[in-house]
Amino acid sequence: MRGLARACLAIAALLAAAACAPQPEPGVEVLRYASPYSPTHPFSRADQAWMAHVEEASGGRLKVQPFWGGALISSDQSVIELRHGVADVALITPIYMRAGMKLMKTQAGFYAGVRSIEDQVAVYRCLEGAFPTFAEEMAGVRVLAVQGGNLPHVLTRDRPVRSLDDLRGLRLRAPSELVPVLRTLGVDVVTMPMGEVYSAISKGIIDGVVAPADTIKSLHFDEVTRHMSLLSVSRGAYPARAISEQRWRELPPDLQQVLADSVAVWEAALAREIAKADAGGFAYAREKGVQLIPIPPADQQRFDALYDAMALEHARQLDGVDGEAVYRRAREVVANGGCA
Repeated sequence: MRGLARACLAIAALLAAAACAPQPEPGVEVLRYASPYSPTHPFSRADQAWMAHVEEASGGRLKVQPFWGGALISSDQSVIELRHGVADVALITPIYMRAGMKLMKTQAGFYAGVRSIEDQVAVYRCLEGAFPTFAEEMAGVRVLAVQGGNLPHVLTRDRPVRSLDDLRGLRLRAPSELVPVLRTLGVDVVTMPMGEVYSAISKGIIDGVVAPADTIKSLHFDEVTRHMSLLSVSRGAYPARAISEQRWRELPPDLQQVLADSVAVWEAALAREIAKADAGGFAYAREKGVQLIPIPPADQQRFDALYDAMALEHARQLDGVDGEAVYRRAREVVANGGCA
């Protein structure tokens, strides 16, 4: 009900904005794009590269009208809101949905040993092609880009983390796939949307966050955290940009093809901007005096083994889904270095 109520409010806002907007030229399709991020965020820079591409590739027949800063869409109900038409195209985060998306959330923990964004996306595409549940969970939207990410580390406000033992007793925001691993290590884990983390750290509600280095700059975490422990946390890919199925069906076939062909362009732009942001984040952290703390190799190996064991256990606990089969396939793909 909460997602539906927000969707209704967003639709009302969208209608009000549409009433004030100039009417598109005949033959031009305007796609309203919604993102919870500002236009200067690395994700948004990739989004703008995609917007420019589809306008050029369509000969000007596709135009994208962006709504930044969460004006139309939230982080924790994004797929539901897109299904209900709050926007035509949107940044979505199914792994942070408050309900549902069981396999989508769980599979993000099956990527142990994967280090590059491109490899994360390749593993996801392989799993998506093998297991229909991926498409079933994304019913109502058509995915336009799958996104990987930089490896997260542990950012804390007051307590530096120099070993796995130092994690005990901390309250950290972390991705859902890390919950069982961190709880085993004595962490009180919170899975709030990233947009709420700055405020939560500044108010002392949480002690820190498991996040990549780029957030030091892009989300201003240097203002609320003093330490970054370089524990490398594997992470998976997930559908991150999508168009509502209804809006897709309204487009003529040639413009549908432009969007289908743009998937690789959007994914490449995301990978490029995310990698650039990671390098910039480390440089910015040093500039701002955030302490970079190495983790002993033995602790990293212990964490990796625990991460993988917990991923299998979590996979086996999925109801109505053969999670272990998905896990086994993911591990095969990683070990073989490809989908074949």
